[in-house]
Amino acid sequence: MASTVSGVDADEFAEMSLSLHDEPTIHDTVKRVLEDPLKAVNCTSAGVIFVHSKNRVETVATTHPMVADFDKVQFECGQGPDIDVTPDRYSVLISDTRIDARWPGWARHVADAGVHSVLGTRMYTSATTIGSLNLYDEEPNHFSVEDQQVAHILARHAAVALDSAKDTANLWRAIDARKTIGQAQGILMERFSIDADRAFAVLRRYSQDNNIKLHTVAERLIATRKLSD
Repeated sequence: MASTVSGVDADEFAEMSLSLHDEPTIHDTVKRVLEDPLKAVNCTSAGVIFVHSKNRVETVATTHPMVADFDKVQFECGQGPDIDVTPDRYSVLISDTRIDARWPGWARHVADAGVHSVLGTRMYTSATTIGSLNLYDEEPNHFSVEDQQVAHILARHAAVALDSAKDTANLWRAIDARKTIGQAQGILMERFSIDADRAFAVLRRYSQDNNIKLHTVAERLIATRKLSD
């Protein structure tokens, strides 16, 4: 018999992990990241936060609008479980928002919305922190120790999948930009009977002189068939 954690067996974890890595875009991966915990720990709502820098975090997806509101309150006041979970803590558990004293203002706001249990888990790889996976439920004391273990496993798988998806997206953006620049080079080569290196030099010089990104210069040239004065 396969081993289980909080009612989720090893085969189910494997299937969840594979499905995360099979999603074609970051949007699809995040959507899957939200779906799996709802099933695994049977909570009412969830959200994903990305960390872009030390001072910049962003809510990227939620299963309910109130979760984004919870995040907004945290970001505005500069305190809350997500602020604490991202730097160096693996998880934060709030058993009852009505009596938790760590972030009283935020906890009161969440409790007033009818949510009493919160579990935040850091999504990280060996190289970086991606963000946090946050789970919510209306009942107090909803999340068990086993639920925390499940959330941690899912968050780790999610972090690797999202990190890979971000790298893939960056790669395709770079490839698309290179194709656009190549097309613009072709226009200049045909019009002025110059080689590829000279055409690229013209684009780069125009980009530098006008403080416009190179791929934007290329896009404008393709659209208008000219470089404006």
